[in-house]
Amino acid sequence: MRDHGRVTAAHAGISAPDDPVRPGWSAPIADHPVTATVTVPGSKSLTNRALILAAQATAPSHLIGALCSRDTDLMAAALRTLGTSITQDGSDWLVEPRPLSGPAVIDCGLAGTVMRFLPPLAATAGGAITFDGDPAARRRPMSTVLDALRSLGASIDGTTLPFTLHGAGALAGGTVRIDASASSQFVSGLLLSGASFTDGVLVEHRGEPLPSLPHIEMTVAALRAVGVRVHAEGQDTWRVEPGPVQPWTAAIEPDLSNATPFLAAAAVTEGVVSIPGWPSTTTQAGDAIRGILTQMGAVVDTDAEGLTVHGPASLLPIDVDLHDVGELTPTVAALAVFAAGVSRLRGIGHLRGHETDRLAALAADIAALGGDVVEDHDSLTIRPRPLHGGAWRSYADHRIATAGAIVGLRVPGVVVDDIDTTAKTLPGFDRIWASMVGRNDEAPAVTR
Repeated sequence: MRDHGRVTAAHAGISAPDDPVRPGWSAPIADHPVTATVTVPGSKSLTNRALILAAQATAPSHLIGALCSRDTDLMAAALRTLGTSITQDGSDWLVEPRPLSGPAVIDCGLAGTVMRFLPPLAATAGGAITFDGDPAARRRPMSTVLDALRSLGASIDGTTLPFTLHGAGALAGGTVRIDASASSQFVSGLLLSGASFTDGVLVEHRGEPLPSLPHIEMTVAALRAVGVRVHAEGQDTWRVEPGPVQPWTAAIEPDLSNATPFLAAAAVTEGVVSIPGWPSTTTQAGDAIRGILTQMGAVVDTDAEGLTVHGPASLLPIDVDLHDVGELTPTVAALAVFAAGVSRLRGIGHLRGHETDRLAALAADIAALGGDVVEDHDSLTIRPRPLHGGAWRSYADHRIATAGAIVGLRVPGVVVDDIDTTAKTLPGFDRIWASMVGRNDEAPAVTR
């Protein structure tokens, strides 16, 4: 366990540049309650699942409301490289499946959905297919899915990025046992292409409890939406039968996790923020923010138009297990620094294997602004303490960057070193954020 005030990037075991932080983005301060309606684009998680399924479909698919971002552009580019035709008109995408083949070189960037969802599908293609990505991506765990594919009949050189898959034009499939406790993406990646394996696939998880179960539920729902026969046999076993994949027809929901920083803005400024189109039922992990904000004293209203958050006069502390919704941790941590008591965020050890070690990054950034934070192997404990301005490092992680924006609403002088990393899932975040706060009139996604 690390004592507060002594958590730095070096102590945290995350890489940081030797030179001082370069001039970055000055987070706008909110000198008044934030009042805005923010239109959030489509879900990255749903868009990339839909792309993988549409590439296997029996006929063209129309993706309505798809997200245009770095992660989804990387997925689309990778599928095009393998032979799929994808044309885009804003958020309306036409995907025409064609036989997949190499040779090819796939750029995964820093997208977990590309590096873990695409190899199982590529294993059904022919030819040598090389996967690589950003330097940080080469540190992300990959052996689980690659070893699983080897056990199903694939030939692969390497255990991390970069690696080369030698496709034979088909994959036998069958039963595979994996430890997916580091990421639910390992399970989703195998399930999403299982219908294209000769014998389908039976995936059994053996290990610590799976993180981010809502994402696996999203995968199962997406498979069933395109007619794939998938069976959830308990909480740790899934079976996908071989067979045709129907075209994708469902509209892509707004990205609820990307919406959470804007809702947090209402919570920390006693403001009112609305998100149009919030679904009444969803498998997105971001939906859990409703209960979290309610526990922290906000008033959360939903109706046919969407969701609205009214910020409280004082944020209540929270003790919450975020194991299933770990992607919300940066937003909740940013809220917790302003709470009127000690908050503890638990069950989040698996976040050490994301774009960066998110626990270490959050602890380092909060401490650098004078915050009181204790980082344990699986949790963060945050005590309220006056903060001062300073550098907030993103560590090339979009959610760490947006957490800095939240903190900057109440703390003058917060400078996020690389706000452009938010383009991973929400291009133009900085303009939308500034418009929401009233510092920019150029972002049409916001009305005030």
